[in-house]
Amino acid sequence: MAAAAIDLAVIGGTGVYTLAALAEVETRTVQTRFGAPSGPLRIGRLGESTVAFLARHGEGHSIPPHRINYRANLAALKEAGATRVLALNTVGGITDAFGPRVLACPDQLIDYTWGRVASICDELPDGRPGHEVLHVDFGHPYTPLLRAKVLAAARVAGVRLEEGGCYGATQGPRLETAAEIARLRRDGCDLVGMTGMPEAGLARELGLEYACLAIVANWAAGCGDGEEITMAEVLDNVAAASAGLPELVAELARG
Repeated sequence: MAAAAIDLAVIGGTGVYTLAALAEVETRTVQTRFGAPSGPLRIGRLGESTVAFLARHGEGHSIPPHRINYRANLAALKEAGATRVLALNTVGGITDAFGPRVLACPDQLIDYTWGRVASICDELPDGRPGHEVLHVDFGHPYTPLLRAKVLAAARVAGVRLEEGGCYGATQGPRLETAAEIARLRRDGCDLVGMTGMPEAGLARELGLEYACLAIVANWAAGCGDGEEITMAEVLDNVAAASAGLPELVAELARG
């Protein structure tokens, strides 16, 4: 497949390790100047469009959020010919509209992560200097035009979305304390996850259009009914919230 033929790249989060609807899949194992991505690129057909898929944590969910090579993941997709990236992020819900099994398209984020390689300006894995210093505009962390197309695709596909919301990106891999979630709520966060940054910022530095679909797997600590949730329930909720994703992604890839 020609690199320029990729209509959309999708990065899958926890519980989303494949894009099952992809057909005629080509597997590419690649290296970038930033090192190896989390796994192979799976590039295939979704309807009439060509879509690239990458599992953020690896296809066996073996890479914790603070150890993901976000730079390599995005660079691999860009080098394959992608210009638009749809990030699927499994999250916890904080405010009332963002309970389990909700699919949301946030429009803002707050970064609480630390110690991650957060810029293409940082040195390369072999010690060489990175890119010259960039000061990208990040007032709107998700590309407004791509977000608008995600919302339009959801309407056409009949997929219910919560439009808007603020994503709080925490360090992980542990879940947050109730006090930490209370702080995020006071700060204005509606959702909490561990992989929203530095991915969004790096996409901006690399010149990629980028939007997020947040898949709410559970209530965050101290929210909702307060009951502890099992991993099996988390995965059930992810599957339920993701049920309409193939149709939404196919519609987005067309546009």
